[in-house]
Amino acid sequence: MSVWKLVKLNFGRSSAHFGEVGIGIEETSERVRSDSLFSAWVSIYARLFGSHSVEILLQRFLHQSPPPLRISSTFIYRQDNEHTIYYLPRPLKFPINYPEYDLEFFKTYKKLNYLPLEVWQRWYQGEGFRDSDAQELIAETKGKSYGHLRQAGTFDYKKAFAIEQFPKIAVDRITRTTNLYHTGFVQFHWEQNGHGLKSVSGLYFLLQLSPEGEKLADKLQAALHLLGEEGIGGERSSGAGRFQVEWLELPENWQKLVNFAAGTHHTSMSLFWESPLPDGFLDDASYEIQERGGWIAENQLRRQMVRMFSEGSVFRSAPQGKLVDVTPQGFNKHRIYRSGISLSLPIKVKL
Repeated sequence: MSVWKLVKLNFGRSSAHFGEVGIGIEETSERVRSDSLFSAWVSIYARLFGSHSVEILLQRFLHQSPPPLRISSTFIYRQDNEHTIYYLPRPLKFPINYPEYDLEFFKTYKKLNYLPLEVWQRWYQGEGFRDSDAQELIAETKGKSYGHLRQAGTFDYKKAFAIEQFPKIAVDRITRTTNLYHTGFVQFHWEQNGHGLKSVSGLYFLLQLSPEGEKLADKLQAALHLLGEEGIGGERSSGAGRFQVEWLELPENWQKLVNFAAGTHHTSMSLFWESPLPDGFLDDASYEIQERGGWIAENQLRRQMVRMFSEGSVFRSAPQGKLVDVTPQGFNKHRIYRSGISLSLPIKVKL
């Protein structure tokens, strides 16, 4: 029996730089994908508990079924008064009852890459799409809507953060010449109150622990706290990416969501890689592909590129996933892995 946790990362006043393949340093994503979170977490685990401990951990991922843990990518949460809005990636299939004639609002619907938990659960595990949803999307297309979707925060995703570019100067070590460039940073909203600093928004991820993984929970939590002190993402030498951890039991509304028993499909909440795929796995699937690369921090060698299924991809059966070896040629110190281990949720979709 697996155990689920909800983990919140509160960045407070600390900005962050989350790079993506294909965008320059002047740009940043607002969140961290599952493979990058896994790599950072395992690296700090090795520093805290030693190379032998992390080698044992990786062998469990490579050879145990189920793996010790599965993690989702990080997603935005936003505090609205006393209510927390958790945004989930919109599955790449239409919800049940979605109308055939959607020309008046389809562009607005397609822009909803992330849905509040309340709306996500109703569309993909509950009664599905309502006529009133269509009318509200039409109103939003024409100007501004006033209804249940707006009250739930459906159109307010970008209110949780701001992305800005800041000038920086690089100095050549040999010639001492300078070069001006810009770096993108994401700042999650925070506010000052009588009790000090309060995070109004930040990132969260879902964690699923196997019985074996549950035995490692204390070590994993300690490593995550240390990662928060050191920071995640780029520009850490400038103090970026630092966060505080809230390691929470799964709230009741989330328990209903992860234990949903009437699903016809599964949607990925993480990046997913597996090769070879089971026969027929992609039948009736809807997915997008994400290229993943990056550098090895210790010597600036580029990892091998790998293509993964993105969050929101939909499959008939639950994707499992594996670690993929991305060790570059000429690097013999140890193996480099990228996590394609999937965490998915059951859903109902329009057939």
